[in-house]
Amino acid sequence: MSRPSPKLLHLTVPVPADIKGRRRSGSIVKVEEVGGRTEELLDRNAYLNINANWVNAKGAWLIHVVLVFMGKIIIDTIPGMTQQISWTLVNLIYLNLSYLMFHWVTGIPFDNELHGGAYDDLTLWEQIDDGAQYTPSKKWLFTAPILLFLASTHYTNYNPWLFAVNLTALIVLAIIPKLPQLHRQRVRFLTGDASGVSTPVTPSFPKMDQNPLHAANPAESHFG
Repeated sequence: MSRPSPKLLHLTVPVPADIKGRRRSGSIVKVEEVGGRTEELLDRNAYLNINANWVNAKGAWLIHVVLVFMGKIIIDTIPGMTQQISWTLVNLIYLNLSYLMFHWVTGIPFDNELHGGAYDDLTLWEQIDDGAQYTPSKKWLFTAPILLFLASTHYTNYNPWLFAVNLTALIVLAIIPKLPQLHRQRVRFLTGDASGVSTPVTPSFPKMDQNPLHAANPAESHFG
């Protein structure tokens, strides 16, 4: 009489349906809008923002011309300074200082508690005239660096290298940051985990019998 062949025990391990990896963002550069919440809009209208209101005061436009000429006089006192380098330095210094003042520093330096921190994420350019575009003050602030660029180009005798330097600085530091398309927009780099690989959560399996043979039919465990 031939012996029956033993049957192999097949074990099926159930996989819980809630095993999921933590989703990670694969974006390295992110553009987001700031200062658009309703409560922030209400806080801005509670009191007058004297940090940005001065640009509409008398003499605010003239101060740019005065500072440019004062800077030109100071730079000309440097021994060996030429007119080409002098006008280029005046243009670059003005562009860098205006960019730092209007487009880099955020918030207000005083009476910030009156506005509930509504201006903490906004630059001075975004605070002027409550963010309205094409106002007289903003038109002047947009035109002033262009006029200075034209003057520096003329007094540098249209030197191609200095023209390229001045034009690049004008576009990067004065024109692009003032575009309406970039109003209250922020470019964030590496804000999240950019690996794009999900980290799996350690699964927890249900406990099973220590001896898997006990789950089989006792009659099938003996040989005839």
